[in-house]
Amino acid sequence: MKKKGYYSSGEFAHMAHVTLRTIRYYDKQEILKPSFVSEAGARFYTDEDFARLQQILLLKYLGFSLDDIREMTIDDTDYHFMLNSLNIQLKLVQDRIEQMQLVEKAIRDTTELIEQKHSVDWSQMLNLIHLTGMEKSMKNQYQDASNISARINLHRLYSQNQKGWFPWIYEQMELKAGMKVLEIGCGDGTLWVDNMMRIPKKADIILSDISEGMLRDARRAIGQKDARFAFYAFDCHQIPYADETFDLVIADHVLFYCEDIGKVCGEVERVLKKNGRFLCSTYGKNHMKEVSQLVQNFDDRIVLSAEKLYDKFGKENGESILRSYFSIIEWRLYEDELIVPEPEPLISYVLSCHGNQGQYLTEKYKEFRAYVKRKTDQEFRISKEAGVFVCAKDALNG
Repeated sequence: MKKKGYYSSGEFAHMAHVTLRTIRYYDKQEILKPSFVSEAGARFYTDEDFARLQQILLLKYLGFSLDDIREMTIDDTDYHFMLNSLNIQLKLVQDRIEQMQLVEKAIRDTTELIEQKHSVDWSQMLNLIHLTGMEKSMKNQYQDASNISARINLHRLYSQNQKGWFPWIYEQMELKAGMKVLEIGCGDGTLWVDNMMRIPKKADIILSDISEGMLRDARRAIGQKDARFAFYAFDCHQIPYADETFDLVIADHVLFYCEDIGKVCGEVERVLKKNGRFLCSTYGKNHMKEVSQLVQNFDDRIVLSAEKLYDKFGKENGESILRSYFSIIEWRLYEDELIVPEPEPLISYVLSCHGNQGQYLTEKYKEFRAYVKRKTDQEFRISKEAGVFVCAKDALNG
């Protein structure tokens, strides 16, 4: 007998406009398991399963393999996860539209040249081949965007400092009209989006990132028609600008990801004007320590990061690294903590980390969720130890 609120496999397939064979295949591949299986082996699905199926079908439409989809989705339909997933899916669709527009233009240009010259322009053909191969990077773009979104979301929801990280960073910039600014590793441009009404009307701001996908997100969020902003993809180990070009360079949680921090600092010092400033944010060793303790207590094999980022460039050693390039260095602490009353955003944060947690949490996800829920039912407190080094190569005026 069917339980209330449950759909048979046939009903579920009909609702989703897919075949019963597809539903059975997803079950067999362990991408979408039924919520209830009767003693007779009949499979039943819920509205929550329908929400997960939506994610699977859209990602499949966008070109991801079932193995990719298995890695990119988790078996949780709480609204936090669904909202984050839908926002990321929207970005993926927008990326695909932009890519297809580029492909369309390349095809039209190639066709026109063949009609005019009656010969093939091989450079155009190579460009077309490159464009049709762009989809290979979409999985990485999805994961990068999803991870950044999960981290920002946790802080945005539960930070006790009401000012907010990005408005605070903006204040440390002391941005004035006419300044020429470079941000390296701009990500999705949240720093500027969150402070848009405070930015001077006359400013020359260049946003850069090594990831074309991140730059697309930033350009889309800020708007291509805002003449104050320009967007360029390059590696900050080699900044493609002349000496003494910028009044201000910003690296918000970027340096500890760089392969050669000294080389990046040298490049920043080179492109800064005299009396120009370099703002580079980072963490201290106590930052978010309770999260690591949480997962270690659940399973001591879990390491959320293969390397401690603050060991590469952190509050404790940052000044000694920067001292070789800048004569004035000041550390400014952003005083804050998190008080987390519900499990889902914290779980999203854990899953976004660059460690081995996926290896151990996937199969024990429901157990882990129940464990985190017990902790957050008592309001889970998380220490924050983040701030910014404000540097100059010469004494600041005034």
